[in-house]
Amino acid sequence: MHDSLEFLREPLSQRVEVQAHARLHLGFFDLHGGLGRRFGSLGVALDGLSTRLLARPADETSASGPRAERAVAYARLALAHLDQSLGRREGARHGVAIELSQALPEHAGLGSGTQLALAVGSAVARLQGLRWPGRSMAAVLDRGRRSGIGLGTFEQGGFVVDGGHAEADSRPPSVIARLPFPQDWRWVLVFDDHHQGLSGPAERQAFARLPCFPEDQAAQLCRLVLMQLLPALAEGDIDGFGRAVTTLQDSVGDHFAAAQGGRYASTRVARVLQVLRRAGAAAVGQTSWGPTGFALAEGLTQARALVDAARASRLEPGLRLQICAARNRGADIVAHTIRPEHAELAPSTLLPHAHAARAAGQASAAAPARTPARV
Repeated sequence: MHDSLEFLREPLSQRVEVQAHARLHLGFFDLHGGLGRRFGSLGVALDGLSTRLLARPADETSASGPRAERAVAYARLALAHLDQSLGRREGARHGVAIELSQALPEHAGLGSGTQLALAVGSAVARLQGLRWPGRSMAAVLDRGRRSGIGLGTFEQGGFVVDGGHAEADSRPPSVIARLPFPQDWRWVLVFDDHHQGLSGPAERQAFARLPCFPEDQAAQLCRLVLMQLLPALAEGDIDGFGRAVTTLQDSVGDHFAAAQGGRYASTRVARVLQVLRRAGAAAVGQTSWGPTGFALAEGLTQARALVDAARASRLEPGLRLQICAARNRGADIVAHTIRPEHAELAPSTLLPHAHAARAAGQASAAAPARTPARV
C-alpha cells in the first residue's frame, strides 16, 4: 500500500468538516496465530452514530466540545509527524482549532478513539493541502494495533474483513475483503450506560493473560468466515450470515470470558440479548469489548418488533436500544476552499506548507471560491 503523503491538486482549505461513523467489531477469527498472522477481524460501518468536527488553521492548537482533550493530543501528534515528514523548520508557528459538535461514546465498543483520531488526522492533513494515507496515519496516531476494522470502515464503509497482524508489522492490518451491506437489514444496538468496556492498559493486560486459542478452533472459524459468512452476505442470505456471526461471537466471547466476566461484558446486556435471540434475531453478539450488544434484523419492521420484545421484558435502568442501518460509504470529509489568489489577502489563515504547495503549482486556480470538495 502506498503510504506516502501527497499534495492535493486543488485550492487550499480554510476549514475542513469531518463526520466519522461508528462501527461494529464482530469478532476475531484467528486468535492462534500459527500461520504468522494473528487476530483477523470483521466489522461493519453504522449510520446514525458519529463523531463530527470542524477544523480551521490557527496559531495554536486547541479544541472545544466533547473529547476535546483527546482531539488536541491527536492533532499535536499529526502536526509533529507532518513537520518531520515535510522538513518544516523547527519553531514554525502553526496549529489547528477544532470544534467538536458530537462524539461517539467512549469505551462502548463502537470505535470512538479510532474514528476521532482519523477524523482529526484527516482534517489536519487537508488543511495543509495534503492527503495522508490512512494506514500510515493510524500507525502514527497509535490506532489499529490489533484490528484494521476501524480504519477500513472510515475509508470505505460497508462490511470489511482484515487479515490480522503480521509478526513484524506494527501498522494496522490490511483490509482483505469488503462487501456492501444490505440496505434493508437493520442492527438493534443495546447500550449499557452503567458499564464500560476494557481499554488502555487493562485491555493490554487482558490480551496478555488470555490462554492460547486452540488451533483447530481457529481453523474452524476461518472456514466459517470464508465459506459461510462472506458467501451468505454476498447472496443476501441473512439466516446463513446470522448463524455464522452468532457462532463466531459465541466462540470468541467464551474465550474472553475470564477477562470480561462472561461471554458478554455486561450481564444486563446479556439478558436482553437472550430475549432478542428468542424473539427471532438473525444474529446476536457484542461489539469489541462491549458493553454494547447487537442483534440483526431483516428489516425495520422486525427491528421494531425486537425492540418491543426487549422493552416488554422490562429493561433495567441505564439500558438503551437504538436501531441503525449499515453505512456503505466511508467518512464524510468536506474541505471548504479559497482561491489561491485570495490567500494573499489573509496569509494568517494558511499553514506554511500550504503556501509552499500553492507556490509549487500544486493547487488548481480554476476551482471556484469556497466550493466544498467531498471525498
